[in-house]
Amino acid sequence: MSDETCRIDVWLWRARFFKTRTLAAKFVDEGKVRLTRAGAESRLDKCARPVRVGDHLVFAAAGKLTAIRVEALGDRRGPPTEARGLYAALG
Repeated sequence: MSDETCRIDVWLWRARFFKTRTLAAKFVDEGKVRLTRAGAESRLDKCARPVRVGDHLVFAAAGKLTAIRVEALGDRRGPPTEARGLYAALG
């Protein structure tokens, strides 16, 4: 994977949507994340699928529908303030 992409499970974990990477991977593997890139929408079904800056993600977790745009990929799972800089809410 290049520096311009990141695995979806790793990104969801870094952005603090999931407590562990394993939970994020299971969520993605169950087909619960939709990705929109360049106007084309697809359902992610494997945790190794890459995300890029500018991608839009939609998923429902903890009874809440979340629509976000990927703003940065991040280098680590940092504090919540750092994690919030990885995405922007849509809608």
